Formats: sequence, structure tokens, C-alpha cells
Amino acid sequence: MLGMLDWAIIALYFLILLGIVYWTSRRNESTDDYFLAGRNVGWFAIGASLFASNIGSEHIVGLAGAGASTGMAMAHWELHAWVMIMLGWVFVPFYYKSGVSTMPEFLERRFGSTTRWILSLVSLAAYVLTKVSVTVYAGAIVFKTLLPDTFGTPENAFWIGAFATVILTGLYTVFGGLRAVLYTDSAQAVVLLIGSAMITWIGLDKLGGWSELQSFAANDIAKYALWRPLDDPGFPWLGILMASPIIGIWYWCTDQYIVQRTLAARNLQTARRGTIWGGFLKIWPVMIFLVPGLIGAALHERGVIQIPLNGSGTIDGDQVFATMVVEMLPLGLRGLVIGGMLAALMSSLSSLFNSSASLFTLDVYKKIKPQASEQQLVFVGRMATLTIVVLGMLWIPIMARLAGNEGVYKYLQSVQGYLAPPITAVFLLGLFYKRTNSAGAIAGLVIGFILGMGKLTIETFYGGDQTEPSVLSFIGSINFTYMSGILFAIVVVLVLAVSHLTSPPDEEQIRGLTYASIDHADVRRSWNTFDLIATLIVLGLTFGFYVYFSFWI
Repeated sequence: MLGMLDWAIIALYFLILLGIVYWTSRRNESTDDYFLAGRNVGWFAIGASLFASNIGSEHIVGLAGAGASTGMAMAHWELHAWVMIMLGWVFVPFYYKSGVSTMPEFLERRFGSTTRWILSLVSLAAYVLTKVSVTVYAGAIVFKTLLPDTFGTPENAFWIGAFATVILTGLYTVFGGLRAVLYTDSAQAVVLLIGSAMITWIGLDKLGGWSELQSFAANDIAKYALWRPLDDPGFPWLGILMASPIIGIWYWCTDQYIVQRTLAARNLQTARRGTIWGGFLKIWPVMIFLVPGLIGAALHERGVIQIPLNGSGTIDGDQVFATMVVEMLPLGLRGLVIGGMLAALMSSLSSLFNSSASLFTLDVYKKIKPQASEQQLVFVGRMATLTIVVLGMLWIPIMARLAGNEGVYKYLQSVQGYLAPPITAVFLLGLFYKRTNSAGAIAGLVIGFILGMGKLTIETFYGGDQTEPSVLSFIGSINFTYMSGILFAIVVVLVLAVSHLTSPPDEEQIRGLTYASIDHADVRRSWNTFDLIATLIVLGLTFGFYVYFSFWI
């Protein structure tokens, strides 16, 4: 299935990767070096890392599968370039000026140490149980499809691919730190874009052009349209308008996994330009990951390619993209695309490992052992990364069993839909309403998390076709997009109510941490006309994509 040229390209990719890791590993002498790359990274590397960290194997595998099964519905999550612009213009000035290294540390500055502990522990648990396991599972599916006989059986390929990739990624993250993550991400983003764009190009050529894809989608508008009616069971338009911004702001503007890249910038202007560049890159996944799924479904229907079917007799979405690679690409180019898929898997995992290590070392260990030296903290960070690797590997068998249900990718989105509302609400209120205090933030985070995880638990046991008991089955059946909006509203009301029933925060404590108290003149000096023009280009392209795909069929 893979020729010598393919293997040679993959081997060259890994040699380059190892060279970068070796070069960066010699420069990690302090926590700022290891976790924030010495706070001296340029905008190109930051933007590329934002993009590559976001686009993991679960995006390549899951988005192509979503394109084949639900058309453009998931595009709402992939057109979040406008949220990345919000990160650079609205959130980063607060983070950068406060000099924090993690998001929980920022919450501590604004609301006190309790909020730091809450966000740290919840984030670590969520990383292990969702992001690591789902990313690795999706990557293992790629190995299973591309190399079914290389290791004896497809199942062997699945497990060998999963464990080998996790171990290798963990090792280069352990030794290289964030600098290794950032610079390898820059190279991986290029490979990822080129390889995936070629799939789209060749697929459209085999199909007969864009008009043929439009004709295919037009035959089932309800299945492939961007906007769905209110009674749509998966993605009703009103629910999308609520859930997409809430999840987007949480993921792009408050999650350590993403924000850590901007904190590594050499100054505020560089951080903002990194988010603008990342926003420009973020526009294209619709065309290079989602659209190929649609193309694959159309080619399968016409008999040009044969995508494996699942137990219900429909296309197995998880195998759409990998099947297109195998059946459509020529020798050599196939190796490049596989390298891109490995790049996506490894960049997401490496970013996750480093962010997890940062959270544990700086927000947990350093709080317990404040006298620890810089060398000790770097060592603990490396051990924390190894621990995350081991926990992720232990969770793979459980995730593999859960993945027997075709709703794994949607399950991941619903988990984010239940996790995001309390964090988004507390951050937004903390920045823009100075009366928000520690008691309100704690109440919002704790009760919001309890309600969100309660909904997920009820949905697991009483969702779907369950009808009894009626109250639990009703709660379990509420669409996750609507539930995100409901949870957000509950937390906002709760935070405001508790804040107004308790003492206001000390003015000196919140100075520079709210919109009213930040040094606006200093922030104004960090941007110029170029930044405005680049921002307008990204927003214009995002708006253009929305308009086009709203009426494309």
C-alpha cells in the first residue's frame, strides 16, 4: 500500500522533527524557557502553532466523516477565525500585561486562589479523558486504514500506531518543551495544509468539479446544508447560534491548551499578530477537511472509491479521509499526506502534553512547594508530561470501546458544550464587569461544572430512546447546543446574583484586570494600521465563507 518513496518521505519528516527537538532541548534552563519558550517567539510560529495545535487527527478524521454524514453542519465550529481575532484584540492584552503563565493563574489574580485550583483540576481531568484519548483514537484509526496488513492485522496496526505515536510525541515534548512544540508546529502546519489541499484538489478533479459536488449536495439539502431547521435533531440553527460562540470563546480565549502559545510572544503586538495569522489559517479547514468528506461521499456513491461501511450499512465516517488517501493519491504524494496526518496528531498531542505539564507544575506543584528551584520545576514538568502520556495510554482501551458508538466525535463536541459555559461566563464577566467578585466566580464555576457533568451523565444513561423516568429522559434528550445556552444563562445569573449579595472586590486587587482599569493608552501603542487591515481581511474572509455556504446549494 505504501511504496519506498512514501516511507522515505515519512522518514525524512521524522528526521527533521528530531533535529528541531534536539536544537530546542539545549535551550531549556528555566520554567519560562520550558513552558513559554523564553517569551521570545515570533508571530509566524505562534499563528502556525495555534492552527496546528487545533487541527489534530480527530479533526482530519472527524471532520471528513462529518462532511460525509452531515455536510456543512460542523463548519460553524471551523469558522471560528473571528474568535481568534477576539483572542488577540480582547483577551491577550489582559493576559500579557498581567504577566501570567497559565489561565488558572489569571483567574487567581482576578478572583483568588480557589478559582485557580478549580480550573486547574478540571482542565487536567478534561485533557486526559477527552482530548488525549480522542486524538489518539482518531490517529489510530488512520493507521488501521492506511496500514491494515503492515503489522499483521488491522487491529494490530490500530494499537501499534496509537501507542507508538503517543510515546514518541511524549518524548519530544518532554525534552523540547514549548519551544519544540512551537517550531515543529510551524513545519507541520505547512505539511498539513499542502497535503490536505491536494486531497481536495484531486477529489474535485475525479468528481468533475465543484458544480458536480453542488449537484450531489443539492439532492439532499436537509442533510448537507449549513443551516438546519429548529427541529433538526443534531444542529438546529438557534442552538448553533448559542453553542458555537460559547464553545469558541472557551476554547480559543480561555483554554490553556491554546492561549499558552500567545503568552510565549516577545511582546503584545507579536502575540496579537500571531492570533491574526492563526485566524487566517483557521479559515481553510472547511475546504481542506470538511469538503473532502462531502467529496468522498459523492465519489463513493458513484463507485469511484469504496469507503468501508459500518454496522448499520452506511459509510463509516471515520475512514473517509484515510480511504481517499489510499485510493486517490499517487506514490510519494501519499507519503506527504500521511506525514501531514502524523503531523496533525503529534502537534495536537505535543501541545496538550506541554499545556498539561504547565498546569500541573505552575498551578498545583508550585503552590504546594513554592520554594522549588527553576530546575526542579522543569523536572516536575517533564515528569508531569510523562504522567499524562501514561494516563492517555491507559484510557485508550476505554475510548476504543466507547468509539464503537458512531457518536464519538459528536460526544466530544457535547462534552465541550457542557464544559465551556461556566468558564466562558466567568472570564467574560470578570473582564467586563468589575463588580464580579470571588464568591460569584466560585459559585458559577462549581455549580456550572456540576450541572454540565450532570447533564452529560443523564444523557449517557437516559438519552436516546429511553422514555422512563420521564424527567430524566427529557433532560437527557435536550440537544447539547441548546443546553450550552441554557447553562451559560444560568451561570451568568448565578455569578451576578452572588456577586451582588456579597462584598465587591477590592479596587486595587482588580487594577489592570478589567476593561475599565486596563491601561488603554499602552494597549493602543501595541497595534497599527497593518494590524487593522490584516484583521479586516480575516473577518471579511470568514464572513464571505458564511455567506457563500449559506446559499451554496
